[in-house]
Amino acid sequence: MTLLVTGGTGFVMSVLAREWLERDADARVVILDRAGLDAMAERYFAPVRDRLTVVTADICEPTQWEATLDSHNVRYVVHGATVTPISRGSAAEAKLQPEAEDPARIVDVNFSGTVRILEWLRKRPGIQRLIFVSSGSVYRHHGPDWTSEPLPEDGYVAPLTLYGISKFAAEMVVNRYADLFGLSAASVRLASVYGPMDRVTGSRNFRHVPNRVAHMALAGETVRPNSLEPVGDYVTSTDVADAIIALLLAERLRYRHYNIGSGETSTIGDIIGWAKERAPSLQVEVSPAETANIIQDISLKDGMWGAYDIARIARDTGWRPRSARQSFHDYMDWIVENENQSEGK
Repeated sequence: MTLLVTGGTGFVMSVLAREWLERDADARVVILDRAGLDAMAERYFAPVRDRLTVVTADICEPTQWEATLDSHNVRYVVHGATVTPISRGSAAEAKLQPEAEDPARIVDVNFSGTVRILEWLRKRPGIQRLIFVSSGSVYRHHGPDWTSEPLPEDGYVAPLTLYGISKFAAEMVVNRYADLFGLSAASVRLASVYGPMDRVTGSRNFRHVPNRVAHMALAGETVRPNSLEPVGDYVTSTDVADAIIALLLAERLRYRHYNIGSGETSTIGDIIGWAKERAPSLQVEVSPAETANIIQDISLKDGMWGAYDIARIARDTGWRPRSARQSFHDYMDWIVENENQSEGK
């Protein structure tokens, strides 16, 4: 089985690509990405490199990649190529508006790039299923209406950023192409993802709280959050990869949109507590925003910032994420085993 993964040299999609290859010795992956494999990705894919093809091209320029993709027997597609212009975490970063740097590129890649892939695959009847990788950024900042209920896929959609707007618009186009051309397609809305292969790339420069805390703890740095109370629904890239593969291979999908998250929230205090279990000497100083090295808005506790309802994907595939604590500890172990060879580590 050959899987096409757009954006596959980056963060979550690289984990997905390797997981697909490791599950089946006869499986193959074709990656379409503007960036080639960096040093970390080369090491990561080394055990399966003989069954991986990397096509370096711009998603918005089909003449660069259509003929090459046609030479492979692609049966499944995960469209994850995206520009993620988010930058938060320190006082300086919180003041930035990275969308303002190149807004047209965000729309071109996230929306028009999706149309280009849809145009390619609608003419190829051998494609069995498309999964479009969307984001929880399509949701409102608040909801649902009842306190403590996880956020469902229906309703509460009101993106405010170009990233969220472009993702939601692309979801709607995916749905329409599916209707027009009989495609089996669905979109996944990811909660806050961290985990293996989370690093700075040309299209993404953002680290969620678990990533930052894990690295600070292992490096012996003092963690200075502005508060221990802010929350997030944090899920690892490995769990996301498993979820997407479950959707790709499901006999039947009953929905067009699926949340992928842990299904619950964890506070910064929770995450720091888990880190201290592995690094007991970790120092923590709750600090004002001006000197904090982790900044989260204490008022953002629901909507896109709260727990995501994952009942749909559980019903259709049986997928469930690992426990939040275990996932975090597994990630700390992965950092120790894999990132000590990386540049700057």
